[in-house]
Amino acid sequence: MISPERRKAAEEGEATPLSFTGWTRFSLRVLGLIALLIVFVPLHYLYRIFKYGSPFPMLFLRYAGWTCGARVRKIGTPLRRDVFFIANHVSWLDILSLAGASGTAFVAKWELSEVPVVGWLSRLNRTVFVKRENRLGVAQQINLLREALEDNWSVTVFPEGTTTDGQSLLPFKTSMLSVLEPPPKEVLVQPVLVDYGPVAEEIGWVGEESGINNAKRILSRKGSFELKLHFLEPFSPEDFRGRKAVGARARAAIEAALLTSLGKPLREFKHDVVPIRYAASKDTRGEDTGEGDAADGDIGSGG
Repeated sequence: MISPERRKAAEEGEATPLSFTGWTRFSLRVLGLIALLIVFVPLHYLYRIFKYGSPFPMLFLRYAGWTCGARVRKIGTPLRRDVFFIANHVSWLDILSLAGASGTAFVAKWELSEVPVVGWLSRLNRTVFVKRENRLGVAQQINLLREALEDNWSVTVFPEGTTTDGQSLLPFKTSMLSVLEPPPKEVLVQPVLVDYGPVAEEIGWVGEESGINNAKRILSRKGSFELKLHFLEPFSPEDFRGRKAVGARARAAIEAALLTSLGKPLREFKHDVVPIRYAASKDTRGEDTGEGDAADGDIGSGG
């Protein structure tokens, strides 16, 4: 377990030093991930020769999360199709675990599609890439989401717009919820609480920490940890007047579940709120201001 001092240093952008055993654990987990790729990628392409809708991306992501140390426990039942998941966001591990548990696709920044290997893996899982800074292309992006839902996918969005410490909940940005205006036929919204319990602060990717350092910390960590995915009561977006009302309803459900899990009040997020950045090649946390979302109005007080 990382010490509070080293965690604070990581949040401030300092590289976390690893011991010999830490590097050993890191190397073994990376080798495990490579082995999963070698097994599942050929199976995926072989399956696609005969049938559409390969199960292997979901299986790969499930076992990749397990290799990284996450022991996923599902609470509640995830809907399998015609569902729009709305979740809080703590770590890149959320994506592995949610996809592995439900088969969902995701909405991600366009920059992720350009990251070697990661972008390719994201496409295997039918990720919908959006350019948030492209104000003129918002309608086209909404259409991409609508097509995904109408193809009976499940799609997940993280409307906080960034990762947190797992003990806070930021206001929800609702521009991507425009896909629900009007909602596609028979699509339900299901809020999801991503809950790392007592290790949330250790796992969370916050502050100035780089993605590489966060991955290094998690992959070198001793032992495993429980990750609870609370699939909360689904609701019909047709019962609410517009995306802001849908976002408020989902946020209220997630906030109530997080309060119950923590057993104490949520705390104010102590870091600058900066957009999600998964690319390791350059610092982009400051590039996407999120102004397009903010102009639409945020839902909730953020703690």
